[in-house]
Parts: sequence; C-alpha cells; structure tokens
Amino acid sequence: FGIADEEAFVITTTNRKEITEDNFSEVVQDGLTLYLLQSVDQMLLSATKERIDFLPHYDTLVKSGMYEYYASEGHNPLPFALAELIDNSLSATSHNTGIRSIQIKLLFDESQGKPAVAVTDNGRGMTSKQLNNWAVYRLSKFTRQGDFESDHSGYVRPVPVPRSLNSDISYFGVGGKQAVFFVGQSARMISKPADSQDVHELVLSKEDF
Repeated sequence: FGIADEEAFVITTTNRKEITEDNFSEVVQDGLTLYLLQSVDQMLLSATKERIDFLPHYDTLVKSGMYEYYASEGHNPLPFALAELIDNSLSATSHNTGIRSIQIKLLFDESQGKPAVAVTDNGRGMTSKQLNNWAVYRLSKFTRQGDFESDHSGYVRPVPVPRSLNSDISYFGVGGKQAVFFVGQSARMISKPADSQDVHELVLSKEDF
C-alpha cells in the first residue's frame, strides 16, 4: 500500500469499526469490505462501491409484491404498499427527541429520471450493514440487533411513542421489498447514520434480480 514505516494507519469496516488484534477473528469475514485510513473518522476521498450477494425469496422475483396481504380480494393494494414505505420512516424516527419529519413525494418530471415515489425522513439512519440487511427478504425488523440478524421469534411490540404511530405496520419484515416492487421496478435507499459522516446508498432492481 506504500505506507511509510513511521506512518500511522487503521483498518476499519464500512461502519468505521476499527479492526484490532483482539476483535479480528470475530469481525473479519469473507467478502467483507475494509477501509485503510489514517484515522477511524477520516473523510473518504472518494465514493466506494460494494456488491451485495444474497438469494432473494422467490416471491420477490415471481410475484413482485402482489402476494400475501396485498392479495386480499376487493382491497386496493396501493395504500398497503405506501404504508410499508412509511413504516420504515416511522421506525427510524420513533426515538427522535425533536420533530419527526416524514415526507412523501410523487415525482413525475421525466427530465429528472423515471417517475418515482420518494419517502424521506429525519430518522437515525442505517449503517452500511443494516442497509444490506434491509435488502434480505423475510428478515424481521423487530429482532435486528446491531449488525446481526435473526428470525421473527423474538418479536416484541415497540414501546408506544406519545401522540404518534408506533411503527407496527409490518410484522415480519417482508413488506418493504414487496412494496417497492409493487410500485415500481427498482429501489434506491440513501441513508446517513446520525452519528456518522458517511452516507450509504443501496440500489435494488428487478432487472438485477
């Protein structure tokens, strides 16, 4: 890497967790992206790109959001799809100490790209690992602790937030992906963790699947 003998450096994960002799065996795994930096909080000189490999559930590919609770006969499925997207923002802003801001925009100006539904919020944000985990189908959001995931067996109803919805719309974590592919052909998630300077972006597309 061309590092001088007297030059200090650190190796970190994309979540800015420093790799040390003590935690190497439990942190470093095959396929993990690492940063070589002068300090843990060094500003990145350029954007980094990482490919995520996972096996999506066949419902994502074949039924594209038309299955499960969307399939209730006689119901308009669009409100269910929008509710799932809003649910992500409700969850992200549930512990805000100040104002909770959630905006829904319908974009039809084709000069800015294809028509889209944009949901933005001022929530806590997601790390790169948490963003990757969001992409995996059928992973319950209520049992996601830190960077590790599990099934929905440990579900606990969220603590109610005064004068607000409690983000209990989606139970098993399947809705976000189904909502995306019911509304359109691709999803772009952009997130900045509240305690980090890094901005993470995830792109999922039916074409890639």
